[in-house]
Amino acid sequence: MRDYQGGASLLKAIAHPVRLQIVDILRRSPECVCHLSAALARSQPYISQQLAVLRSAGVIVDEREGTNVFYRLSNAEAAHVVEAMFGSLPAADAASAPGNRQAVAGCTCPKCADNPVSSGA
Repeated sequence: MRDYQGGASLLKAIAHPVRLQIVDILRRSPECVCHLSAALARSQPYISQQLAVLRSAGVIVDEREGTNVFYRLSNAEAAHVVEAMFGSLPAADAASAPGNRQAVAGCTCPKCADNPVSSGA
């Protein structure tokens, strides 16, 4: 039996351009608010509001690592919806490929500090 109510709730939660971008980013790897804010060129409070919507819909969960909180997808269906819309991730973008993550200018998270922004491209 299909869960149309659950499917509609998921679509409603990600049916916003910024939340859709957040899900697309999080399907690659867990990220913190400062990284998402820098990557999407939006304020931290605005990103936090969008994360709250996704969290309440059960799309993401947060995990604390020291003083940082990282968000990751908890709903595989959300990743499948984004994949259906935008295609699968190239092998270099897959979360299973450590070291391929690019730092984002303006982000001060530990992940970006450990992996400086490249000046090429």
